Amino acid sequence: MGHGHHHHPHAHQHEHAHTEEPSDPAAVLDRAVPDEALSPAELSRRSMLRRAGLLGAGLAASSTVLAGTAAAAPSARPPRGGYRWLAGDHHIHTQYSDDGKYRVIDQVRHAGAHGLDWVVITDHGGPVHAKLGVDKVNPDIVAARKDTETLVFQGLEWNIPAAEHGTVIVHPGRNEVAVLKEFETGFDGRTRNAGAATPANEALAISGLNFLADAVGRRRIEDVLFLANHPSRKGLDSPHEIRGWRDAQPRIAVGMEGAPGHQAAGIPKPNGPGGARGLYDASPGPDSWPGYPLESYRTFGGFDWMTATVGGLWDSLLAEGKPWWVTANSDSHKVYADTAVRGPNSDYNANGKHSDPVHGGKPDLDAGDFFPGYYSRTHVGARDHSYGAVLEAIRAGRVWVDHGALVAGLDVQLRTADRWGQQSVPLGGVLHARRGTKLELVITIEAARLPNWASFVPKLARVDLIQGKVTGPVTERDATTAPDTKVTQAFEVRQEGTLRIVHQLGRLDSPYYLRLRGTDGNRQAVGLRGASVDPHGPAMDVIGDADPWRDLWFYTNPIWALPW
Repeated sequence: MGHGHHHHPHAHQHEHAHTEEPSDPAAVLDRAVPDEALSPAELSRRSMLRRAGLLGAGLAASSTVLAGTAAAAPSARPPRGGYRWLAGDHHIHTQYSDDGKYRVIDQVRHAGAHGLDWVVITDHGGPVHAKLGVDKVNPDIVAARKDTETLVFQGLEWNIPAAEHGTVIVHPGRNEVAVLKEFETGFDGRTRNAGAATPANEALAISGLNFLADAVGRRRIEDVLFLANHPSRKGLDSPHEIRGWRDAQPRIAVGMEGAPGHQAAGIPKPNGPGGARGLYDASPGPDSWPGYPLESYRTFGGFDWMTATVGGLWDSLLAEGKPWWVTANSDSHKVYADTAVRGPNSDYNANGKHSDPVHGGKPDLDAGDFFPGYYSRTHVGARDHSYGAVLEAIRAGRVWVDHGALVAGLDVQLRTADRWGQQSVPLGGVLHARRGTKLELVITIEAARLPNWASFVPKLARVDLIQGKVTGPVTERDATTAPDTKVTQAFEVRQEGTLRIVHQLGRLDSPYYLRLRGTDGNRQAVGLRGASVDPHGPAMDVIGDADPWRDLWFYTNPIWALPW
């Protein structure tokens, strides 16, 4: 694979991945921890932040990236040589959902066959699931954990009060069922009839997140995460609600689906459903936030409007310095072209599940989903192959996503350009460096070499670098734009193999963040905020004619650079 026309020709041939000795950002930023309790490295970092005027104000405020980094700080240090990149899917349904049909083991085995290392079973919350399903599904999940090497989390698709759906992921343990049952009974919008966009229901959602935090604090469960699902689909997740979730519990509310599931729904008739990619075919309703434009109800290259719009809502959060990560998943209910049908005599309301599926029907060309791992993947940089490591990686933002196996592997490092004493941080990281320090971005991409599940080898055509200023917390909680964010470089890809880009960023003089996206180049359009911001972004998907295999993208989560 070529190096792109922006490859820097003067990169060191013998690079030394020197990193500074890690310290605990949580202790450094927590003013309740006295100086004498800090290690020398931590005390040095605190002194640096004080001199820069960043401790206790500005970028160290509770709603910003420094505090988010502190909240996400792991106790264990990363293994030398990097991370294990584990592919997964956090949004999967089974026969324990009122609109599902597959057994747990069916979904888990398909996930493993399609290359996934971890999955989350997220059946729909509601009165029947709270009463029956959450208990009944657990033995099936426990059995699947023993049957496969795939990490299988028990979770829930939460009907967020006053908003859309969300994934809740619980670390396995003796109380995973009890906590999910209490949570679903007390805080699910469907169970509590709390779907309307009212202040009381918005407060109930925050109370639900606080309940989960309390469960961790009291050690009832080891860990838990929340991610907002298909956030723009119906316009229900207002900007102030997203900020509210994140600010209330930044260790739990960590992100959103950058790309929804249901990607097969756009395959044209007669070979497919002929619907909207992601099932994004709605229009504003009575509970929709009125500030969203009509185009936000559609996907762009299969991605949610919040993610796909350069300088849009996602960037408005990143420009505040808020860690808020994006993921991708299948939302698998009924799989395109599959021949399985629900088993006979299914009575979901009575049994909390549908009867086991049976095969032998006609291929279902009206189904809009893929099996886990078949099309959408969320890659997390984990310290090892364990439940805790997956949750920690998601919380830390070491995450990139792709469709259709567009690339085989990806690594991104932001580092100081000094050969000696070099600092380097991965996706989701924060690089603190002296003002005026030269920085460079190192991008390594492994090209796809094998056919994907649609039987062709994808070709990466271009990688875009997106950069935005960090301007600090906003006073307008419903802000949806980041005026200082734009595409700053486009790296054309001309050859196969390994693409390695060492891009010089110049001297660090003000806080900023970086993120990447890549495309096969088949469909593109000027971004919604204009050609000067995004000259060749994803095009809006056409309802009825949006074959997902002909429009492939990857997105990374951001890295921040902060001067002192």
